[in-house]
Amino acid sequence: MATTVEILLAATPLLLAGILLVGFLWPATRAMPIAWIVALLVGYGVWSMPPEWLAAASIVGVMTALQILWIVFGALVLLYTLMQAGAFDRINAGFATISDDRRVQVVLIAFFLATFIEGAAGFGTPAAVVAPLLLGLGFPALAAVIAGLVGHIIAVTYGAVGTPIIVGIETPLSDTGFTESAITNAGMTVQEFSVEVAVWAATFHALVGFAMPLIAVAMVVYFFGEERSLEPAWEVAPLCLFSGIAFAIPYWASAQISAEFPALVGSMVGGAIVVTALNRGYFLPDDEWDFPPQERWPDHWVGTIAPGESSAPGTTGGPDDATVADGAGASPSMANGIPLWRAWSPYVALVVLLVVTRVVDPIANFLQRSMFVTSWSDILGTTLDGSISWVYVPGFWLVVSALIAIPLFRMSGDQVTAAWREAAEKIVAPLVALVFVIAMVQVMLQSGAHPGAPDDGSMIVVLAQTTADVAGPIYPFIAALIGALGAAMAGSNTVSNITFGAFQFEAASQLGLPHQIIVGAQAVGGAIGNLVAIHNVVAALATVGLVGHEGRVMRLNLIPLVYYSLFVGLWAMLFVYVFFPDVF
Repeated sequence: MATTVEILLAATPLLLAGILLVGFLWPATRAMPIAWIVALLVGYGVWSMPPEWLAAASIVGVMTALQILWIVFGALVLLYTLMQAGAFDRINAGFATISDDRRVQVVLIAFFLATFIEGAAGFGTPAAVVAPLLLGLGFPALAAVIAGLVGHIIAVTYGAVGTPIIVGIETPLSDTGFTESAITNAGMTVQEFSVEVAVWAATFHALVGFAMPLIAVAMVVYFFGEERSLEPAWEVAPLCLFSGIAFAIPYWASAQISAEFPALVGSMVGGAIVVTALNRGYFLPDDEWDFPPQERWPDHWVGTIAPGESSAPGTTGGPDDATVADGAGASPSMANGIPLWRAWSPYVALVVLLVVTRVVDPIANFLQRSMFVTSWSDILGTTLDGSISWVYVPGFWLVVSALIAIPLFRMSGDQVTAAWREAAEKIVAPLVALVFVIAMVQVMLQSGAHPGAPDDGSMIVVLAQTTADVAGPIYPFIAALIGALGAAMAGSNTVSNITFGAFQFEAASQLGLPHQIIVGAQAVGGAIGNLVAIHNVVAALATVGLVGHEGRVMRLNLIPLVYYSLFVGLWAMLFVYVFFPDVF
């Protein structure tokens, strides 16, 4: 049994990261190197990790981070390629021209377009892209940010083509001895376990998140309407609930195949169904709802960019560290000449490529051969291994889809260069942050794996056992909140899963709870935390010229956060103790 001092020291790297990120609002590029150094000191001084094990664990973290960044880079290359080509403007115009009703625009743009962008790019991109689009349509800046952040949450667990599950859950569990052994003894591989986690996370999201279009609309009409009333939201409740269900069914179904697909398939299929229904006159409100006249808007609704001033991401004049780059958008005139099917076609090609490379076993096996993988076994004489898959992971196929777009849209060399340059520039800050946060987590995970390690297990095991002892039978109710805390601190569902995935697994083992359900709740919690993650909030505010209102946004977003956390916790309790107690 670990002592109180050991428990506190095991928690020190995480607590320090939280204090620096949330309390002092330090960027992750500054906070995480310090947290990593503290993890090294605790690992060496308290867990007796030899220097070669500290270095090897950190190297595993670096290799994991590089694989994540390869996916993120590919996602950004494809996004910026479509922006430069004008295809992204055409996609937005296809949504925006269906109705002038602000409630309908929230459903189509803040929900369907935002969830699609999350599935394609992730890492804070949706709100930072959608907010300026809504601003360009005439939304108050604050309303645009709130709608963009709330609308995409259901998709975050599968952001950047499944990165939070594939890299956030599967890779750390494979790299950690006690989790891999437990999963193998249960008769499945870590990859199969991760697919089951993806299914359970999709189940939580479908049961709770289908209401998010209604909640996003309700927040906009209540806090930004002529008077504080939910009546305008109830008027479009059929549209909102139909949209949530149209998204949730293909979303849940595609999770049965792989974590790459739910957000993309849910938004594309669900969006197509809803747009078709609206175009045929179904679910359109009788009266168009709009904001009050601009002269009556409070000062805190408006930033330095006037509503209607820009409709394209990248023309908003945001700072350099905003997620969407200056100059990345294309003019509406460019977008008008592109058929809607062609604008969507690179993403359709991406989905097809991912399906083929995952469902057709000979192709999948070929792409996972050693010639396409950089691996390092027994790093520095330890038993730790690391690898980077360059071709099988979505990053490669995202780049291929971007290359397909070049001749498809007859792009010039300058446009292609600009897209790749923007993607390269935007990858620098995530590179630094991810390398150190994952290195820190690997040190904590591997602190119980070296010869002569304490009998109590690694830092993560000690923290998980302590939390499980304190929470006891109500642990399933708080599992998602733990994931939300990680995402709120780090601004990333992926980082939250890397940090707390093994933690949740060990807690489930300690309490005899179904591992798949508890880790699935973790993956959902990591999505919920993005509502109040300071990095995402700042990036979104920057794109509409409203930096400085972070506290106001986070306070409002506590409403959907409490809703999501409460109902995911209740479903987790029912799943664990009533419906599926025998699931591994």
